[in-house]
Amino acid sequence: MTTARRDTYTPETLLAVAVRVFNERGYDGTSMEHLSKAAGISKSSIYHHVSGKEELLRRAVSRALDGLFAILEEEHARVGRPADRLEHVVRRMVEVLIAELPYVTLLLRVRGNTATERWALERRRDFDHRVAELLKAATAEGDVGGDVEVRLATRLVFGMINSIVEWYRPDPRGASARDVSDAVVRLVFSGLRRG
Repeated sequence: MTTARRDTYTPETLLAVAVRVFNERGYDGTSMEHLSKAAGISKSSIYHHVSGKEELLRRAVSRALDGLFAILEEEHARVGRPADRLEHVVRRMVEVLIAELPYVTLLLRVRGNTATERWALERRRDFDHRVAELLKAATAEGDVGGDVEVRLATRLVFGMINSIVEWYRPDPRGASARDVSDAVVRLVFSGLRRG
């Protein structure tokens, strides 16, 4: 039976298990023993593929960060009016967050206690800064209202998007990823009030 488990075990399935356990217990509260039990494999099997839990953390937050940074390379994020580019980025941020929900959840929970966490926080700040620059450009062109200071507006938009990890759960009867991204874009760019 143990051999069969090892035959079906992959680094990707281990990563998914690790992310689930990190999100449940917290990264600091997770031991290799916890990961071993959750994966149903020995600690030595885990060490065969990764150097330890920090490598798993780095792989997990890299997946989330790579997804976010890839948005900035998309044509609609690079070409056109800044407001249109910003709208594309906001929509895609929601879509990536939902597609990579456990990984982004973990990314949003890192606190800087390890080298990997500090690296992830620095990359997040870089991403946030790039989006803030896009908002600043859209404001300068007059396509986005300048009545809210750019840093505050950026934090509020990110706060709304990041809060999705706390309540969104995929459900065929509930809001789809498209419904959520449409609602966020509508709120950010049009607000709630009519007229």
